[in-house]
Amino acid sequence: MIIGQFSGRGSVKVYDLCPAMRGVGVGQTFMIFLVGTYYEALCSLILNYFVQSFRNPLPWAYCKAEWNSNCIDSAIVKKAKTNLTELWQQKGLTDNNRTISSSELYFIKEVLKEKDNIDDGIGAPNWQLVVGLFISWFCVFMVIIRGVKSSGKASYFLAIFPYVIMIVLLIRALTLPGSLDGILYFIKPQWNKILDPEVWYAAVSQCFFSLTVCFGAIIVYASYNKFDHNVYRDATIITGLDTFTSLLAGCTIFGIIGHLAHEIGTDDIGSVVKGGAGLAFISYPEAIAKFQSLPQIFSVLFFLMLFILGVGSNIGIVSCKVAAIKDNFPNVKQWQCALGIALLSFCIGLTYVTPGGQFLLTLVDYYGVAMMSLFLGICELYVMGWVYGVNRLCKDVEFMIGRKVGLYWRMCWSVITPIIMTVILIYFLSTYAPLTYNNKTYSNGMYVFGWIITSIGVLQIPIWLFVAVIRDPGTTWRDKFFNAFKPKHDWGPRDPVRRQEYKKEISEDAKLNEGLDCWGKIKKNMFDDQSWHSVNEVAHSFSHRSSQSPSPTGRSLEQQVNIFTSLLAGCTPFGMIGHLADKIGTDNIGSVVKGGAVLASIAYLEVIAKFQSLPQIFSVLFFSCYRDSLGQGCSDKGQFWPSTLIGL
Repeated sequence: MIIGQFSGRGSVKVYDLCPAMRGVGVGQTFMIFLVGTYYEALCSLILNYFVQSFRNPLPWAYCKAEWNSNCIDSAIVKKAKTNLTELWQQKGLTDNNRTISSSELYFIKEVLKEKDNIDDGIGAPNWQLVVGLFISWFCVFMVIIRGVKSSGKASYFLAIFPYVIMIVLLIRALTLPGSLDGILYFIKPQWNKILDPEVWYAAVSQCFFSLTVCFGAIIVYASYNKFDHNVYRDATIITGLDTFTSLLAGCTIFGIIGHLAHEIGTDDIGSVVKGGAGLAFISYPEAIAKFQSLPQIFSVLFFLMLFILGVGSNIGIVSCKVAAIKDNFPNVKQWQCALGIALLSFCIGLTYVTPGGQFLLTLVDYYGVAMMSLFLGICELYVMGWVYGVNRLCKDVEFMIGRKVGLYWRMCWSVITPIIMTVILIYFLSTYAPLTYNNKTYSNGMYVFGWIITSIGVLQIPIWLFVAVIRDPGTTWRDKFFNAFKPKHDWGPRDPVRRQEYKKEISEDAKLNEGLDCWGKIKKNMFDDQSWHSVNEVAHSFSHRSSQSPSPTGRSLEQQVNIFTSLLAGCTPFGMIGHLADKIGTDNIGSVVKGGAVLASIAYLEVIAKFQSLPQIFSVLFFSCYRDSLGQGCSDKGQFWPSTLIGL
């Protein structure tokens, strides 16, 4: 939001602050284009359910003879209610004779008409879903065609009306037996999962989608703000409302799911919840089908809410793409951009409404969005935090709204968030496994297609780096390269008068930074003068106390640091050795530990060799660190060996 409002530029043009990294913005635009293509395909499914919700009885409430002999009605049948729990438990079976609810079969056989696999193609589009896809894109086009003013007015309805529906559904949910158990299941923490990296990866992915962080849409919308608009207040409101909305929607849905578990007769609420699209199109419709009176009303309200939210989200996505086009091609008219994007996205979206469409959608979502968003988001963090610089970013905020940025935000932008995101990326790569859909693997050709999609987005970074270096007017290649990482001469506020004032402040600050060494530049980037003075005082006071009086253990500060470092260095390899013992199948960890240098050269290598994916990365990191820790002492004894090369 800061850089969008400060510069008044879109998600690609904003990288005038660092032309070498324009590929981040281009890659994000490509990524959000992919999201838009399947977002409206999901809206077509929602629209189909919305129309079918007016039927009495609901079409997914009862089984059809042509579906499956082991189908169980989703609607409550009082005379059969005694067998309901037993039949539901049979749904967990993996054989072909398992019991399946009518709501699940309706989604698979009537709506998706899904194939068992796509080895022989994805099939022809479902005409009903094609109509829904067209209506969805038509709604988006009619809002976007007149620009941000019309989309701003539409947002009053698109943002407020879903809250009305959610509150109505929540009130209804709270009146149902078992709803409180469902809500408690939703909000009760599972503390044993707190250190599970997969949970944190899922949380980051959810935040990316929920707030459209690192997708470019926030930059675009912020670019339309007044220059001195209170962006700090907006960021606080948006994140607060996003959390509130997630809690409200979660309580509403899990209240209904709790009622479903109650009607089935099970206390295990997790067993009745479907993940992903199954929650909206299987679990929730199944719960609604069990309502004793007027289930159609609540079904209509629920799917109307989802459709409005889907269209509203895609309006933001398309606005980002329109802004990227108009920033680079200002002569192109708004309606031309909107029409071109809608037509192209509609044509691509036809592939998602085929019998094999969900296979393809899952593939594109994983390789084209989940992977790409994480990598490009980390690149954006490092560009803003260390190339453009947190210090300059904070000065931009102060110049824009007259408010200093606190130490907390400086540390988050420069250190904490980049490190956390990098660790999550390393975990993601180290635990990578081939994608599956409904426990079915894809063909090798489809995996290649997925990696090609990822490569298109990621390779934008080196491509545009090369373009920026070529375009720079520097006289030598060295000058061209380093200048490509500096802001363009016209970077700054849109208003020429403000831009002139801004350049004057930046030039004065640059003079003050002349002659700083590497540590000085790092310190300047992380702390302002006042914060650094406070940190120095605390450090000096702590150092003075440590030197004057012994610690409770009788050790000096330096000794305590050395002990901590030794513990940290020991936990890392021995954690890996424990993993090796687990793989071997022994509880005697001592039997797999080698002594001395052999620990590094044999035992650790053996552990890394058992990694399922990208062992080279961890090998290079470990031996680079090990080489540095050997230091000059080992090289004096002639024991230094090219460990990094061995790791490679």
